[in-house]
Amino acid sequence: MADILLIEDDGAIRTALSRGLRDLGHAVSSSPTAFEGLRLAVEDRPDLVVLDLGLPDLDGVELLRMLRAVSRVPVIVATARDGDSEMVPVLDAGADDYVVKPFSAAQLDARVRAVLRRAGEPAPAALRVGGLSVDPRGRAATLDGAPLDLTPREFEVLHYLAARPGEVVTKRQLLTEVWQLPYGGADKTVDVHLSWLRRKLGETAAEPRYLHTVRGVGVKLVDPS
Repeated sequence: MADILLIEDDGAIRTALSRGLRDLGHAVSSSPTAFEGLRLAVEDRPDLVVLDLGLPDLDGVELLRMLRAVSRVPVIVATARDGDSEMVPVLDAGADDYVVKPFSAAQLDARVRAVLRRAGEPAPAALRVGGLSVDPRGRAATLDGAPLDLTPREFEVLHYLAARPGEVVTKRQLLTEVWQLPYGGADKTVDVHLSWLRRKLGETAAEPRYLHTVRGVGVKLVDPS
């Protein structure tokens, strides 16, 4: 059983999902608005938040960013929006998973259990590649002792690469494992995030130190020494 907060403005959907999740053994609280939902998430500390994007008082992606600033609670986005162009920004903002409407309470329950299993897995120790340190427990990274100011998605990309030093990782792998998206149409977002990471690591694609592009294959993180 999980303590789930459902942030959904449609009363009929909110009632049906709440009833269905309770029938499956979960404790459910709910809110029809973004700001009340944020208050409940902070004060009640649920195990997981199910967040609708089309809220009346604030866009769901903005609420997700606000929530991520104060909490690491797992978030599943429930939305009628579909396609890479819609969902990549949602995952970049810190969502753990998403479901596209219409869906059943049983389908949502399966997503909830999968996300909570991942959240409950013990984080590995800090990874070191040259002067780069990536700490998954604290979700922090440093370069030569200086902290790196990374977005959640930049950190996840860097952590994935740091766990495979010297290994060539394809865009397909990054989209599947980091963004949890099928390959196709969103590979440019990988290029953008790698470019941002290079800038924060103080390097360029033309003069790489840690991040090396293998043309036509992918990218690898190496020890520059």
